[in-house]
Amino acid sequence: MIGGGYVGLVSGACFAEFGTEVTVVETDANKLAALREGRMPIYEPGLEDLVQSNVKAGRLSFTGDLASAVAGTQAVFIAVGTPTRRGDGHADLSYVYAAAEQVARALTGYAVIVTKSTVPVGTGRRIEEIIRSTRPDLDFDVASNPEFLREGNAIGDFMRPDRVVIGAETDRAREVMRLLYRPLYLIEAPIVFTAIETAELTKYAANAFLAMKVTFINEMADLCERVGADVHDVARGIGLDGRIGRKFLHPGPGYGGSCFPKDTLALLRTAQDYGAPSRLVEATVAVNDARKSSMAMRVINACGGSVRGKTIAVLGLTFKPETDDMRDSPALAIVSRLVGDGAAVRAFDPEGMEQARPLLPDAVVYCTDALDAASGADALVLITEWNEFRALPPARLGEAMRGRVLVDLRNVYDPVAMRQYGFTYYDIGRSTRSL
Repeated sequence: MIGGGYVGLVSGACFAEFGTEVTVVETDANKLAALREGRMPIYEPGLEDLVQSNVKAGRLSFTGDLASAVAGTQAVFIAVGTPTRRGDGHADLSYVYAAAEQVARALTGYAVIVTKSTVPVGTGRRIEEIIRSTRPDLDFDVASNPEFLREGNAIGDFMRPDRVVIGAETDRAREVMRLLYRPLYLIEAPIVFTAIETAELTKYAANAFLAMKVTFINEMADLCERVGADVHDVARGIGLDGRIGRKFLHPGPGYGGSCFPKDTLALLRTAQDYGAPSRLVEATVAVNDARKSSMAMRVINACGGSVRGKTIAVLGLTFKPETDDMRDSPALAIVSRLVGDGAAVRAFDPEGMEQARPLLPDAVVYCTDALDAASGADALVLITEWNEFRALPPARLGEAMRGRVLVDLRNVYDPVAMRQYGFTYYDIGRSTRSL
């Protein structure tokens, strides 16, 4: 497994749990040292125990030496980063191609080189060209096996997947992949074999569709506020339709994270390059970007049109609960705008504060818990719906705060109850007329 980041580490540990001998190659010396010491470079529920148990069993190991790791292996997974390339929105594939060349030089016999990283259509064919030009003598196949792991539930997603998509075009490559995923056949998990290009596009299409669902319900939430409807009832009413489904119909401050923002942009660029532009995805990206800014304005308007000189408590910084991932989190735009407009921000997140520090303004004060963040605040804004925030006693929250403005961007709290406790309560898409 080339790459000890989120995808590589989770996938490697899960394959090891299946009984496969896995070596994770990580070139970052600090990250490698942490992994060897049993310290996880990311927060993911259950991951530390899974890694430690498989290291102890001898099925999982970590190294910085790619050549020794790939010698004699049946499959090599490329799980390096594919960040958005600066300036044009395309996926940066330099790490993928560099890994492919290094793998080609190091292989000692037949292997399947598998892209686990999220890569645009055509990447697998380019990897094949790189390997053939580097090692014309090498016997190999290329495959695509995109990951569909939700942060916060990644181990469950790997062990009990909705589906596994594998782009492999020779019987030999398909047999290797079947062996790797053999435990999933026992639980009758759907394993779909396709062409390489199909597998590559499926990952982007899935994330773009989910991003559109999130953006759609956010737009409906805005409309609900104008017409006096309740977005949760609307979401339930449409989600019970089996053709639509209930998931990803939760209003909020916009999507973020490591997948949706970069994958929608990369899909846009691919579609444009091939002369088949996707207007729906274009609109999704634009609406989501605008929403994060509009959420900051909700807080400002709730504070009377200005936050200058006011103290704002912020609960939740990561893009979603049960992760420490700050990538493209709505909190980045919201907190930066509040600080820029003169607010003093007191923030708390159960896992993401260290990751947030270099990304947010230096003036942000990081607190020990939610009530500490609320201490002396004129207003409180909830951005990420960590479970511990749901259980906050309104009375104690009110005692800690100086003001009584509460902006709930995840609709965590009961509007009636919060108003009974004296809060001026703002949420998303729930009109007082529908309560």
